[in-house]
Amino acid sequence: MIFAAQSSEIPSFGKKAVTLNGKALLLVNVKGEFFACDNECPHQGSPMTAGIVMDGTISCPRHGYRFDLRTGSCADVPAFTLKLYPTELRGEELFVEIS
Repeated sequence: MIFAAQSSEIPSFGKKAVTLNGKALLLVNVKGEFFACDNECPHQGSPMTAGIVMDGTISCPRHGYRFDLRTGSCADVPAFTLKLYPTELRGEELFVEIS
């Protein structure tokens, strides 16, 4: 696992864009549960940094497609899946597994 950020850098329902090993990721905090996903919508590549986090999902800012942060599945178009990465919180440090 690779160190990604301090948990305090990502407020609840907040996001933080990072690049780990050359890969653009988005870190998301949902009430103290942390997620990591590609920072690009699988539909047309729109940056997810402007997406809205709500009810365990993140929506694409371009077309509003909603992606489940636990599974990556898209509620609006099942053919699209957002790539997720395992996270681990060690104290205040957030780590991400990039495979």
